Formats: sequence, C-alpha cells, structure tokens
Amino acid sequence: MLVKVCGMREPENVQQIAAFHPAFMGFIFYPGSRRFAGKAADLAFLKQLPDNIKRVGVFVNEQELEMKRLVKDLELDLVQLHGHEAPELCAAMQAAGVEVIKAFSVDDSFNFSELNAYTNCTDYFLFDTKGKEYGGNGITFDWQVLENYHLHKPYLLSGGLNLENIANISSISRKPFALDINSGFETKPGLKDVEKVKILFEKLIR
Repeated sequence: MLVKVCGMREPENVQQIAAFHPAFMGFIFYPGSRRFAGKAADLAFLKQLPDNIKRVGVFVNEQELEMKRLVKDLELDLVQLHGHEAPELCAAMQAAGVEVIKAFSVDDSFNFSELNAYTNCTDYFLFDTKGKEYGGNGITFDWQVLENYHLHKPYLLSGGLNLENIANISSISRKPFALDINSGFETKPGLKDVEKVKILFEKLIR
C-alpha cells in the first residue's frame, strides 16, 4: 500500500521524510490551513525531491490560473482539490498535464453518487473526514461507509490515520490505493514525527 505524507513545510523535515520514499508528498497551498506551505519562492527545494516521490499541491477553491502557475513553478506532479471544485475545473487541470486527486468529506450519510460527475476528470479520489476544516481535523470517519463505494477509480484514505488505527484498514473490503497521513504523525502542525513515520513504513513492509 502506498503512502502520501501531507502537510509538509520545513525543508529539513521534508528531506527526513523523503528518506522513507513515500509515493507522494503533499504541500498545502491554502492560506487558511495551519500547514500552509508558504510562498512558492521559498519552496524551490521541492524540485530537488527524488523523481520517485510525486509532489502534490493541495488547493481549496483556488483559481485555475494560480494553480497552473504553481504547478509550473514548483514542477508539481498532481493537484489535490480539497474544496468545492466543479468537474470542469478538474478537467481543466488534467488538460494542463497534471494528475488530479478530488477530495470528498465523508460522514455516515455521505452519498457516493456525488462522485459520478467526477469519474472522467480525475485520476484518484480521496476520502477524508467531514469536519470543521478542509482536512487535518485528526478524526476518522466510519470506514464501513466505504462498502457503498462501487466505482473502479482508486482512492486514497485520509482522516485521522495514526499508528494505532491503521491496523484496522484490513477490515475494509475495498482497500485504498494509498494512505494519506497528516496530523496523526506530527509533533506540531507542519512538522512530521520522523520516528512515527519510520514505524509506519516498517509496518507496511512486513
């Protein structure tokens, strides 16, 4: 199972986590987030990441031109759209040559038919817990609702993942394509706990 480490920000911490070779590393470009990555001018070091780590720009209701600018300037491989973005915007980003992850906030009453409009304009879905913030709430949703997911598109599982609850992922019949870890592996917002991340990768290798 692949791993996306999201909410990265500090150059040294980025290099520490990169040593574990996660499939994806996420950088949040939503100013309202406690894990806001900052200005593009301060993030040139992202271009130095190994080619086997895909760089993901996380956006919330951002303008198309601004996303395209950051994709170009920082050589992002994917965009994760974590707000109320329309299918047309997802399609426009795909047309610009970048893969698209569309995130959805899930609770017990989530209607998976919402995904139908996005099947042809995204590469992956991401299921996060519905909460006060756009991600990083640190709480899980009832994974049993994923029994209602019947599409073939691969998805990332997010929302309060930590070393204690990842063992329960085995109970999900339709397994996620990747785990999206964030607040459950931090010492503070934007700073990942290297030891916890190391233990996670050791668990996944077994």
